[in-house]
Amino acid sequence: MSDTNDEKTLKAKHSLLKDNRKVFDELIVRKMFVVPSFEIYGGVKGLFDLGPPSCGLKAAMLDIWRKHFVLKESMLEMECTCLTPENVLKTSGHVDRFTDLMVKDLDTGECFRADKLLEEAIEKLLETELSDEDRMKHEKVSCQADAFSNIELDLKMKEYGLDNYSPSFPFNLMFQTNIGPEAKNVGYLRPETAQGLFVNFKRCLDLNAGKMPFASAQIGLGFRNEIAPRSGLLRVREFTMAEIEHFVNPNDKSHDKFNSVKLKQLSLLTSQNQLGSGLTVRTSVGNAVEKKLINNETLGYFMTRTQLYMEKIGLDPSKLRFRQHLSTEMAHYACDCWDLEILTSYGWIECVGHADRACYDLQVHSNATKIPMLATLKLETPKEVSIAKLKFNRKLLGQAFKKDQRIVSETLEKLALNWDEFYELVAQPLEVKGEFTIKEGFTVTKEMVSFQKVKKNVSEIKYAPSVIEPSFGIGRILYSLLEHVFYIREEDEQRCVMKFNPLVAPYKVAVLPISSNEECNAMVDEIANHLLEEEIRVRVDKSSAALGRRYARADELGVPFALTIDFQTLKDDTVTLRERDSMQQIRLTKKKLYPLLHDLLLMKLHWKTVVSEMYPIVSSNDTQSVQKNAVVLQDTGRGVFSRPAISPLLS
Repeated sequence: MSDTNDEKTLKAKHSLLKDNRKVFDELIVRKMFVVPSFEIYGGVKGLFDLGPPSCGLKAAMLDIWRKHFVLKESMLEMECTCLTPENVLKTSGHVDRFTDLMVKDLDTGECFRADKLLEEAIEKLLETELSDEDRMKHEKVSCQADAFSNIELDLKMKEYGLDNYSPSFPFNLMFQTNIGPEAKNVGYLRPETAQGLFVNFKRCLDLNAGKMPFASAQIGLGFRNEIAPRSGLLRVREFTMAEIEHFVNPNDKSHDKFNSVKLKQLSLLTSQNQLGSGLTVRTSVGNAVEKKLINNETLGYFMTRTQLYMEKIGLDPSKLRFRQHLSTEMAHYACDCWDLEILTSYGWIECVGHADRACYDLQVHSNATKIPMLATLKLETPKEVSIAKLKFNRKLLGQAFKKDQRIVSETLEKLALNWDEFYELVAQPLEVKGEFTIKEGFTVTKEMVSFQKVKKNVSEIKYAPSVIEPSFGIGRILYSLLEHVFYIREEDEQRCVMKFNPLVAPYKVAVLPISSNEECNAMVDEIANHLLEEEIRVRVDKSSAALGRRYARADELGVPFALTIDFQTLKDDTVTLRERDSMQQIRLTKKKLYPLLHDLLLMKLHWKTVVSEMYPIVSSNDTQSVQKNAVVLQDTGRGVFSRPAISPLLS
């Protein structure tokens, strides 16, 4: 259930994220996690390059995504083109409706996204002293900002003192181009990957032997000409998406694996609470589906799988929530929509959309191309159904509709397969008015068609599948993960750490010689090469910097483990293994090192188990923990020596 204490804790965490942002921003640029594109030319807003650490991080995130979704759910993965013809996006509605409301500064002419200006003005207001009632009123307006019409938005902007801007107007976010040199074939860089999956539905269904339900998936680039990109990787013009289109019978949205996740707890911000208390509800997904907070099992299943994915890659579960779309946000055809939002220093950010899009997408492409996008439900025993048997007056149809008569007859034949639907939409209007108009805009009179109700035994039923769509913004998730794993060591404010878990850490192991002599360096190369042969990405640092400084460098890159080769290694083939967050070290032979590292990196074994049950801690000069009989390595001007560790209490 809702908990105001949880809300206070989240506000404290958000405050800490904001306080650390300056140091965090400096770190991710300095260590080349993310850098501005074309920086030496002054850069371009909304375009960023991922440096080597983030390339490794992103590759690991996508590898886990494929295993977690594509492999585990037996999805059909595709790779479709980024260039999309105009007629496809015209059919999907993007050409006409893929817009944000824009305003211009009346003094400078600079363009801004209107709803974001309003949200920022409200955020500043919320930082002042307000009564609970006023605070709730302003937060409610902020929640609805991106759902306002242009008239509503203009009124709200004036209400909040944003009156030096033009009236808002829609701006299409797609990048337009020409396909081919003749400039006759207009195309766009795709704003999402979904349309490629929709238009290939029929082929995928055939490949899947007609079996339903099934899912297609795709990882690829999307492009949006953002009005005023800001907030780092959160609002960019080119980005990686990972999308799933799960096709299901609209009359049966149960999921055969739902019982495996139904006890999982989720934080839900319902549409009702957004307009009221503003509090999240903590409940099991099974309970949420049963009480119809979440529309159906399949939608709930994918929301839960998304939560589990986020936890697996290392996001803080307490900073995750699902926000339900308000009725004013949802498309008219959608049944239910939930965004997974992640708390960052910029507030709650939408990172994964989960939409029950009903049958809209396949139907509009089918209508535009005249290609049936239907699935088949095989019945165990034949079923008697009522249909309308039609008889057309082809002469009258031809005279009235000419080349379009086929469209009219096919539309009527589809409606005739279900008597109840046919009677409501066709038969009744013909009986009462003598005519009716089909949705394509053609008016049919009773002289053009006659019909009678008949019974028919059927062994299969054709239907247009519904689509459940989880859509992941990989760049936003990556940025959020960078913020969540960043921290500053309490004992040393100059030391920053990225606490990636071993599954996603871009570098898995640092290999460090304690001395630059040839023997140590040869041992470093031997160990590093062995790890590389095992496909473990290592970072070797043979620089002359102090060992503690090299540990700090590795910590800033999020390397979970560091191997130190010292003079003892040359004598007995043992090395020290350091864990990043605790800074604890153990000593073990190379022979035992490799299987131990394997289990630690796959998270089959945890460090606490290693130091509590398997190996004693060996203290180093960047930790204060000491165990009985432990030793410490001391770096002096004459060399490196091991000696019994002295407890801080005795020193």
